[in-house]
Amino acid sequence: MRPVHDKNYFHFSRKERHGILFLTGLAIISVSVSIFYPYVVKSKSEPASAYAGDIAKLKARSPDTASKHIRYTRNYNSRKNYSGTDYNTGDGELFYFDPNTISHGEWKKLGLRDKTIAIIQNYLAKGGRFREAADIKKIWGLHEQLADRIIPYARIKEMPAKLIYNEKYPGKSFTTKTYAAININEVDTATLVQLPGIGPKLSQRILKYRDRLGGFYAVDQVAETFGLPDSTFQKMRVWLKVDKGSIKTININAATIDELRAHPYIRYHLANALVQYRLQHKSYSSVNEIRNIMLVDDTTFQKVAPYLAID
Repeated sequence: MRPVHDKNYFHFSRKERHGILFLTGLAIISVSVSIFYPYVVKSKSEPASAYAGDIAKLKARSPDTASKHIRYTRNYNSRKNYSGTDYNTGDGELFYFDPNTISHGEWKKLGLRDKTIAIIQNYLAKGGRFREAADIKKIWGLHEQLADRIIPYARIKEMPAKLIYNEKYPGKSFTTKTYAAININEVDTATLVQLPGIGPKLSQRILKYRDRLGGFYAVDQVAETFGLPDSTFQKMRVWLKVDKGSIKTININAATIDELRAHPYIRYHLANALVQYRLQHKSYSSVNEIRNIMLVDDTTFQKVAPYLAID
């Protein structure tokens, strides 16, 4: 019997040797390409470097050109805005006005631009005011010719007569000061905007809220005005007083649900309860009778009672 020899795993046939050589060659080529490719590409792009200096000069010039253009544009706009070439100062409508109280639309009628009007309203909103007609010339951006044209029509209302008011704060004592006595239930926007921090928008909101209530029975109610900062209210409250005689009331023996709920202090559920109670008991004998309604607690009664009446 022929002896069996162990297989030699390190012996390759001719074809296997050729295959190994071929794969080895591909590997060498791949490594070579990865190593030398950057140098080949760089050498091909080197001719473009001849223009690098010119490109750098162009880039350096661009910001200067842009800056000059911006400066020119600003100068042009400045001349346009204030030389009168952007609008005709004679196009505005002339009428008597109080610069402390007129609306955006009325400034527009006088011939002012929206941007200038915004500056004025911002100034008034921060507590500023025009004390004399000549102050109109101080408005930034307002053309001098237009200012001269409208100033003769400016009519600034003075503050009401003053009274003596003693003011003391915790920890500090102040000497006697004078404040204007203003009945918040009769004041108009022309007077209200002269108070510290009150501009046209806030004055309109305060008066609108006053009308919805039917008048204020306490100065502290003014603080409920939407958008009125507490810091502003604290500054203006010492100027205010209330005349309760001018409060408008609602007849609870005749008012409908919709009429009742239109009042800021009376929501639908309370308005409905007031009407339903009236229907069950035919009529109210006194305003105090609404205390019999479960929805009316002491706080609610104190709040709404001044606005209710019976006939």
